[in-house]
Amino acid sequence: MTSLQVAIQLTPQPTPAHCSVDLETLFKQCFYKDYQTLLIGGADEPLYRPAFSADKPHCLFYRADYFASALHEIAHWCIAGVERRQQEDWGYWYCSDGRSPEQQRAFESVEVKPQAVEWMLSVAAGAPFRISRDNLLGLGNKVEEGDTFKSTVATQVQCYRQGALPSRAQQFFLALSERYGSVEPLADRHYTLDALQGCKQQ
Repeated sequence: MTSLQVAIQLTPQPTPAHCSVDLETLFKQCFYKDYQTLLIGGADEPLYRPAFSADKPHCLFYRADYFASALHEIAHWCIAGVERRQQEDWGYWYCSDGRSPEQQRAFESVEVKPQAVEWMLSVAAGAPFRISRDNLLGLGNKVEEGDTFKSTVATQVQCYRQGALPSRAQQFFLALSERYGSVEPLADRHYTLDALQGCKQQ
């Protein structure tokens, strides 16, 4: 390693401005040609809507102008296969806020991989990441001793780091790293439980 490379690593990096519109642009640059899909903000609730005709794009909506919401929906899209991408919201069951413990466990079981991908995309963008249970009002909101969901997401992240991200997630991870000048976005220090900023409930 040269002295210049060492200096770059040791020099404090400025905090990048995180604007969700930048994600829309980058997403289009990466994926529109092959997947005819647009990332669109300003929605009251996130939603994936497949095109109803060949001359229309598929639309991936995220909440308001929230950077984290955009990354979360991108993570879902990066994991969804061909059949899933032909269905509204990928054909997933969804029970709104107020879930029972059983419903919450079912919800969390399909959120492990998307949130693991979102964590890695957030690191690549130099943006904060928090585990989300999305269940502020539910009986299943209580955090289990040892926080099983958080640990499961962290384990999935390690699997991705030791193996490989899904191909589209890998492509976007690299694009984000370049766009935001991330330093060692795969380094261990980014992916410990201590690195998380707690759990958000929505």
